[in-house]
Amino acid sequence: MHLPEIHISHRAAQRILSGHPWIYRSDVESSGDAPGGALVRLIDRKKRYWGQALYSSKSQIALRLLTREERVFDRAFLAERILQAAGWRARIANGAEAFRLVHSEADLLPSLIIDRYRDVFVIQALSQGMDRLMPDVVEILKERFTPHAIIERNDVPVRALEGLPERRGWLAGEEVREVVVEEEGGLRFAYDLMEGQKTGGYLDQRENRAAALQYASGRAIDCFCYTGAFALTLTARCDSVIGVDSSSSALDGARRNQELNADGSAAPNVEWKEANGFDFLKTADHDKLRFETIVLDPPAFARHKSSRESALSAYKELNLRALKILSPGGFLFTCSCSFHISEADLLEIVAAAALDAHRTVSVVERRTQSRDHPILLTVPETLYLKCLILRVL
Repeated sequence: MHLPEIHISHRAAQRILSGHPWIYRSDVESSGDAPGGALVRLIDRKKRYWGQALYSSKSQIALRLLTREERVFDRAFLAERILQAAGWRARIANGAEAFRLVHSEADLLPSLIIDRYRDVFVIQALSQGMDRLMPDVVEILKERFTPHAIIERNDVPVRALEGLPERRGWLAGEEVREVVVEEEGGLRFAYDLMEGQKTGGYLDQRENRAAALQYASGRAIDCFCYTGAFALTLTARCDSVIGVDSSSSALDGARRNQELNADGSAAPNVEWKEANGFDFLKTADHDKLRFETIVLDPPAFARHKSSRESALSAYKELNLRALKILSPGGFLFTCSCSFHISEADLLEIVAAAALDAHRTVSVVERRTQSRDHPILLTVPETLYLKCLILRVL
């Protein structure tokens, strides 16, 4: 197979040597006649070969490295990568029926996400190159896993940076909107694969929910609860749980999940409140309410670097309000899914909030996304979720 050649700069070559798969447009010296989305060979001005990559004609990330091997990255190579990713999930899923099968760059398949909900697969292709490979991805999944359905959730704004339209719909199999899976502790959760957040739900928090259960007790709040996964998990150890979210449709999903678990001990001791999380915590403090367990899992406050400062302020305010109503000996589970907020930032934020709340706080655990969302040491963008388990002394 003859591949178009793209000439890259010395700086781009050094970036490849550093272990990062992205090459920016400013480091492309010549793209020749390569069309957007093409698989290309990378060479420098001395004609040295640097690998194969997916080329974007629109994005500032012009190249996403696939391999440094000379072997052409064909459909068989793509299948190998997908099966390698699946092999790791088979080792660490621990019986989970919903998990991330492919985590883009961290599985050496840049800009490709595949989530599995039992026998239904949901795909996101976030670059021109991976979008062109979608038919091959679908065929590989059909051949290797015989899925009940394959869905695309390419309805994400980031595709606009690649000049790609937003799309969602069925690619293969039956039209399935909801999948009910059994999660940790025997709980059942329904995932709306067409309308739900991300590809249907927050699979990256699965292991953090199990960890939270080790410490939870007493009265609990799950702030920004979405469809109630943390809240329902906490009911196994807590006397009462309040799930708070500003979205009525999210709370409808939470009630649906509550109904799915109505035959067990999870359902009776949880209630749902439609409210802004900040306002709910402020009102609880005004009313002198106290809780032994609080979960803060807000949306990303810093989606862009330019919003970092305002996000730092918002995270501090949120944690301050939570710490003020946390009983001595109680636990705070605080999270940030903003890439532009580091773990060090979050620790500093919580320390400042603790001082303002006149609380002494110890760090019990420092956690991140579930293991089915792997992190590459040389690609900091693959580490986005930070989760601290804290105890008020």
